[in-house]
Parts: sequence; C-alpha cells; structure tokens
Amino acid sequence: MAGPAFVVGCWGFGPGNLTTSIQAGSGFGYALVWVPVVSTLLMLTLADMSVRIGIQAPASLLSTVKDRLGTWVGYLAGGAIFVITLMFSVGNAVGSGLALSMLTGMPAIAGTVLCTILVAALLVLRNVYRVMEKVMVACMALMALVFVISTVAARPDMWKAAEGMVPTVPLGSTTVVIALIGTCLSANAAFFTAYGTRERRRTAEQYRDLTIADTVPGIVAPGIMTSLVVLVAAKIFGGPLGAENMVSSIGGLSKVFEPVAGPVGVWIFALGYFAAAFSAMTANATAGGTMLSDALGRGASSNTKTARVVSGFILTWGIAITAIFGGKSPVQLIVLAQSLTVLTAPILAALLVYLASRRDLMGSLRSKTWQTALGIAAVLIVTWFWIQLVIGFFQ
Repeated sequence: MAGPAFVVGCWGFGPGNLTTSIQAGSGFGYALVWVPVVSTLLMLTLADMSVRIGIQAPASLLSTVKDRLGTWVGYLAGGAIFVITLMFSVGNAVGSGLALSMLTGMPAIAGTVLCTILVAALLVLRNVYRVMEKVMVACMALMALVFVISTVAARPDMWKAAEGMVPTVPLGSTTVVIALIGTCLSANAAFFTAYGTRERRRTAEQYRDLTIADTVPGIVAPGIMTSLVVLVAAKIFGGPLGAENMVSSIGGLSKVFEPVAGPVGVWIFALGYFAAAFSAMTANATAGGTMLSDALGRGASSNTKTARVVSGFILTWGIAITAIFGGKSPVQLIVLAQSLTVLTAPILAALLVYLASRRDLMGSLRSKTWQTALGIAAVLIVTWFWIQLVIGFFQ
C-alpha cells in the first residue's frame, strides 16, 4: 500500500524544508516548533481529501475540477500548480548543487547540472511513476534514520520544545514561517496524491488500509523530521540568535549533524541534503509535468509528451535561476523560493476542500464535518500568510 503519500512527503521535505528548519531553530530557538506540527496536521487533512477524490472521482483531479467548476478553473488550478513547481525547482536545484559540491568538491553549479541530468534520465523511463515511488521511499528511510540519530545525540530541551507548541510569530520570523508552511502545508503536493492514488488503482475498499500504511506515515514522517531538525538546530546553535544572525551558509547548516559524528557530520549532512534535493527534484518535475498536462487536456500521466516537456522546462528553470541568482546567497535564495510557494496555495487548498465535501461526487467517502473544518482552517492559514507575503513585498 505504501507509495503515493511517500512521494508527496519527499516532495515537501526537500532542501528548502531542511534549510528553513535549520534557520528556524538557529534564529528563533524552539519558538517555531509549532509550525511544522500544525502544518503537518493540516497537510494530512488535505492529502487525505486528495486520496479520497483519487479513489472516487470518475476522472483525474484537474479534469474533475474542470467538469465541476468550469474549464477556466481547471486552467487556473493547473497554472497555480505550475507556478509552485517552478518555485520548488529553484530550491531543489540550488540544494542539489550545494550538496554535491560538499561531497565532491565540484563547483555548485556543476553539481546542479549533474543532478538535473540524473533526474532527467529517470523521467525518460517508461514507467516513471513506479520508479519514482521506489526512489522516494528509499530516500525517506535514509533521511529519517539520520535525523532521528541526530536528535538523540543532540538532546534538545524538551520543556522548551513544549513551550514552542504555543503559536507565536517572533519579530523577523515571518519569511521563515511562510517558507516552513510552504513546504509542510504544500497544497500542490496534496493535489498530486490523487494522481498517485489513481496510478495505483486504489479502491474504496482499500481506503482504510491505504490510510494506515501510506497516507498517515507518508505525510507525518516528513513533518516529524522537520520538527526534529528545528529542535536539533535550536540546541546546536544555541538559539534564538535573532533574524539577523540566522545560519546563512551551507557550512553553517552542516553543523546540525556534529552531535552524530563530529567532523564527519559535514559529510553526513551533505548526503542527507543530497537525498532531500534529489528526491524532491524528481517528484517536483514529475508532478508538475503530469498535472499541467492534465489541466491542458493532454492526459493525466507522467508518460505523456506534454508532461515530459513541462517536466524538462521545470528542471531547466531551476538551473537557470540557480546560475543567475544562486552565487551570492544560495541559502537565502532557497528560503525565498520556498516562501513564494504560498502565493497560489489558497486556490488549491480550497478546491480540495470543496470537492471532498460534495456528496454527489464522493458518496460514502465524503468529508466528515470535522475534516471539512480542518480543511477550512488550512485554507484560512495559507490565505493569512499569503496576505502577509504580499504585504511584505510592498514594504
């Protein structure tokens, strides 16, 4: 049963998530622990809605949106997803280059190009989705092992962590909070869960087992890992350092694994960072191509010509932005790109909540009242931070 939700989880837990989590812990101590916890709960709600839609809807998700709400709404949603994947591609491209640079000593941009070529090679395989699932599950297992060991070795202050569960937005933390929400509460990743569910031909009778074996662990695991990274960074860097003193270099980020292996921690960090970047880059390009192809009416499969062309464009965009803007402050570029993913999230979250609540579409898998309430909460939260992001642009 495991597969689709793990793809979604790895997509969200990329280098942008890891970078932002370390900045949250180093800059603001334990104060932002609540962000990945609350975001993961709401992400689980949206992903579950997407799974149920993938099971019950007679057509793919974006095709269903067009049938129910009009073709223009489907185009709007497809465009929103495409924009988000472009933002994610930047963080993945920068992160992969930095990781390979640390592992091999090659220039970061060369690492980005090499990693992009490897992902492109995966995308030309005939059965792209099944191969991607296996890569994602393996990467998730590797990252989980490393982060759990790091947390045990660092011994963070759990009392302060508990205090951090009270929602606060410290002065100067807005961009980091938005970036964390953009990765932990990723509406476009939730959307793609429906496509993986259809790809695996899941049925209503399998829904309960699918929830236990895939949806819950696939979404909760990266949320837990994000929280652990925040805790370890808070302990290792002695936060809160304040917004101006957050860790802002790849070398500084790598210190998060010193409790595990001392100087070898840099290599361990680079390996985990590469796993995060490679898995997220693969999922992002595949999902973006598949869903835009569906929105344009060219087929809801990663094997369509349109999907492959769009996936190639997404990868190329990541390289281009990295080459132009990634030289001076790559870590800050990653955080900025992650925060921009919130720009179109309210539209996608609202569509999932609406479709999952329709009795004529969902039948016995229609959202219960509490599920709809959590979904609405997700929409309101991403809308609030969307407003904050827009206001920040004009200040």
